[in-house]
Amino acid sequence: MKVALLVPGPFDTISGGYIYDRRMVEGLRALGHDVQVVELAGRHPLPDAAAEAAARAALDAVPADARIVIDGLGLPAFLPVEDALAGRSAVGLIHHPTALETGFPEADRVALRHRERALFPKLARLIATSPLTARRLPEEFGVDPARIAVVEPGTDPARRAAGSGGPGCAILSVGTLVPRKGHDVLLRALGKLADLDWHLTIVGAARDPVHAHGLTALAEELAIAPRVTFAGELDPPALDALYHRSDLFALATHWEGYGMVAAEAMAHGLPLAITAGGAVAELVPPGSAITAAPGDHASLSRGMRRPIFDTAIRAQMAEASWQGGQALPRWADRAAAFAAVLGDPG
Repeated sequence: MKVALLVPGPFDTISGGYIYDRRMVEGLRALGHDVQVVELAGRHPLPDAAAEAAARAALDAVPADARIVIDGLGLPAFLPVEDALAGRSAVGLIHHPTALETGFPEADRVALRHRERALFPKLARLIATSPLTARRLPEEFGVDPARIAVVEPGTDPARRAAGSGGPGCAILSVGTLVPRKGHDVLLRALGKLADLDWHLTIVGAARDPVHAHGLTALAEELAIAPRVTFAGELDPPALDALYHRSDLFALATHWEGYGMVAAEAMAHGLPLAITAGGAVAELVPPGSAITAAPGDHASLSRGMRRPIFDTAIRAQMAEASWQGGQALPRWADRAAAFAAVLGDPG
């Protein structure tokens, strides 16, 4: 099978969505499929003229016998050629609709929703990366449920976390420094726990420099800056080492289409402290996590207090997380599931 994945460049961007895309490309190629990656220029997801021109050019250049898959981040740029998408039986890969992205001005969210409501029904299939996203597509975006498939991300086998060894609790959070990830919520939650012994490491690129600066300023304001490390982007071995020596994983996201970093934490057997933003709350097994409503730093703070100081509770949560992590799908079978959807015209 010939497949063309159309995705905003650069394709080596570090994020859950891009990691998913790269793993699908690797997996499909390993299964013997011919996969071409086409990087789209311009601004995304709310496209400028360059993005729309790149979308048109990419669509024209893809061979007629290739199955077209468009990452949802770049899909809004294809509105001017929506009829051509339908004619090519294009497939949309939806990590989560861009109209649901926190941090955009309301006018941009309205514009993105208009584009996605027009485009999604024109696609031959939509591949959602979580059941929650799949459930929202018919009601909010007018998609025929029969055209929706779910291919969740996979995980790699991982060594079980050994923890920091103390004293104190080493907390890890992973996510780009953008408003949707809720790092400010996590900082405010921990700001209320200054009487406990903990250290937070945040791994993630500063995609929004203004927001990133605001996070460092917030840590200073809360008088917890010496206990917070902004580690930036890390390569896989360095990140694996951090998972291995952490005691608690925290994710205060406002919305996740799946929650790949939470799945990775579970694969390492880390107890979790999360906000129930999007699909992430459906991912974690009972007993493995404390949860709070998105944006509710006070509730998150109350929930985190005991697992930070009580090592016995952390151990119980870690066991539940480890057991849940071993039951997660692996990347190899995810590629096979993805190929099966592409091979089924619906």
